[in-house]
Amino acid sequence: MTSFDGIVDRLHEQQGSLVEEGDILTTLSDNSLMWVYFNVPEAHYLEYKAGLNQRKEELPIELVLATGKKFSQTGKISAIEADFNNETGNIAFRADFANPEGLLRHGQTGNVLIHRIAKDAIVIPQRATYEILDKRYVFLVGDDGIVRQREITIQDELEDLFLIESGIGVEDKIILEGIRQVHDGEKVEYELRDPKQVVEKLKFHAE
Repeated sequence: MTSFDGIVDRLHEQQGSLVEEGDILTTLSDNSLMWVYFNVPEAHYLEYKAGLNQRKEELPIELVLATGKKFSQTGKISAIEADFNNETGNIAFRADFANPEGLLRHGQTGNVLIHRIAKDAIVIPQRATYEILDKRYVFLVGDDGIVRQREITIQDELEDLFLIESGIGVEDKIILEGIRQVHDGEKVEYELRDPKQVVEKLKFHAE
């Protein structure tokens, strides 16, 4: 039998109570390592598995608590259930988080962030795009100053940016502010902004 620190549950018997052999007085839970379960859609599961073949190390997993703040420890994927849920199309992942200060407790909720590195990718702020029906567009500015509408295909999205699959290249100039004030075919005056300064102000990191 080994000793460990943990959390004592409620007392089933009070001091002075008559107990018999085998009665449970209380339980002690070792919460130094917490298992966090979350559901992943099939498409994201396939992306995750495909990514394992392209990198040597597991990507860090972060946990956002109910307060909106990130948990101080990063975790790692330690288990994936065998089967998909036929009703939801999801599969359950388990991430392990060290819990040295005992902040995490059983039954807590939060959001899990899985980081993925996309190299040589084109990203643009979501606010630089607009949607018509089920298609998304940007306004490009040519060397002649003429605005032209361009359809783009989104590979992935975060809260404030899009990862572009096709439609624009690294040399293209897009309108970032005032897209509702311009129209296809118009000539405009514009001021170039350093892309690094634009992405620095986004919530998610991009270089």
